Amino acid sequence: MSASTYAAETRRRRTFAIISHPDAGKTTLTEKLLLFSGAIQIAGSVKARKASRHATSDWMEIEKQRGISVASSVMQMLYRDHVINLLDTPGHKDFSEDTYRVLTAVDSALMVIDAANGVEAQTRRLIEVCRQRDTPIITFVNKMDREVREPLDILDEVEREVGMACVPMTWPVGQGKTFGGIMNLRTHAMTVFESGSERRPQDFETIPLSDRENLLQRFGHEFETAEQSMELAVGASPAWDHQAFLAGKQTPVFFGSGVNNFGVMEVLEALVDLAPSPGPRISHLVVNRQMVDKEVRPEDENFAGVVFKVQANMDANHRDRIAFVRMASGRYQPGMKLKVQRTGKELRPTSVVTFLSQRREAVDEAYAGDIIGFTTHGGVQLGDTITDGANLQFTGLPFFAPELFMTVILKNPLRTKQLQQGLAQLGEEGAIQVFRPQVGGPMLLGAVGQLQFEVVQHRLKSEYDADVRLEHSQYTGARWITADTPAELRTFMDAYPQRMALDAANALAFLCTSPYDVRLAQERFPRIHFHPLREHAGLALHNAG
Repeated sequence: MSASTYAAETRRRRTFAIISHPDAGKTTLTEKLLLFSGAIQIAGSVKARKASRHATSDWMEIEKQRGISVASSVMQMLYRDHVINLLDTPGHKDFSEDTYRVLTAVDSALMVIDAANGVEAQTRRLIEVCRQRDTPIITFVNKMDREVREPLDILDEVEREVGMACVPMTWPVGQGKTFGGIMNLRTHAMTVFESGSERRPQDFETIPLSDRENLLQRFGHEFETAEQSMELAVGASPAWDHQAFLAGKQTPVFFGSGVNNFGVMEVLEALVDLAPSPGPRISHLVVNRQMVDKEVRPEDENFAGVVFKVQANMDANHRDRIAFVRMASGRYQPGMKLKVQRTGKELRPTSVVTFLSQRREAVDEAYAGDIIGFTTHGGVQLGDTITDGANLQFTGLPFFAPELFMTVILKNPLRTKQLQQGLAQLGEEGAIQVFRPQVGGPMLLGAVGQLQFEVVQHRLKSEYDADVRLEHSQYTGARWITADTPAELRTFMDAYPQRMALDAANALAFLCTSPYDVRLAQERFPRIHFHPLREHAGLALHNAG
């Protein structure tokens, strides 16, 4: 197969994440994008979660009980001859680590904003991650059918908080009870709003903006006001610049009501027309134990991908684990010989699948930008690079130092094996950070947020039959450590044996009981390096040195 064929296939790909603060309507919007692309036939109402239907992207039992998304999920759909890989992320701040890692696997992001609340705290954090990577962002202002803030105020806040120039692509006429619809600046027509969650795009009436008399007669003062505010917004906004958008400096803004299927089609069209296809990614070659940068291009023939998520027990009947791989280059075909770079071992999955949430389909072929799942029974960790032989290593997958710690106490000591298996798998998938003290004693769980502990406790009991009690720990922080020489590392470990622990990837960590611990240890051992962030490959290589 020629490079031009690879390039043509990757140009068809769009891989993006949906990000928002909790309750902004992200999961609902995900459903409607799947519905309008034809990927699903019926949208699971978020409000009906206590009944038998649940959102397509929420498959975990605790999500169905709580009505929140606590794990990212992957969905693939076809629309206008494009392959769209959609990654739905947890909105809750306690699961931000999972979201950060998902953002390393996408080429763009769709930011959902509640029109009543504007840019909220969790959205700001996610935007910071996008900005660090110059990820292009499309903005959808949701819930316009409610009493909300003025659109000009929302745009002003987005520009101020996000640091990107807003370019309106649609504009609302009225809001709440007087919400009449949206003016589309791309098609120069107004789409008339009607409430109802069963409506499809073709069911909404459209009127050309040139038919102003008709629009004034139907919507009166609301239309005039919308015209004036739209002119102000367009006048204050820069002209649309696609390159500025791709560089993360402009965001196109759309308005609508996800729950009413309204304004969603315009977003789907924009994802195809505006969002980028996969671009090159920087990897590293290990030469004489030194990292050398290498650009991996989507159209390169060699298969390369990185594991950005591992999920245990998606199928409770088979106790499987799926490694979610973002392809960076080449073409996947069944039967390929692939290697996990970290271990040098051949990857032998029992199946390779694409996803529609919990529904899976066997992969016939996949290209750069696609997310494919390798079903395994171990041997793959978050951050692993998988290739068809090339000695590459992708880095940049973040692991944040936990801020909360709990000690795990097993209620029934006869379930020790199940507990060890559960903690090993949940630690490898990044649901929680698991620390094994080197001097022995109970395992420690480290988390960014309290809700992570509740989810892990629930999953240990339901998926591994290990009923545990979580008790508060004396530790309040951790830092991963590296040293300039193995001898210095050994001396440090001998000085602090009670503080040493290994995480799920066997990276060495220093446990702290106060912020001063690190400072004092640093003064005693100036050639020991303390890291608040662990990058999968780089730290493992450094420790091996």
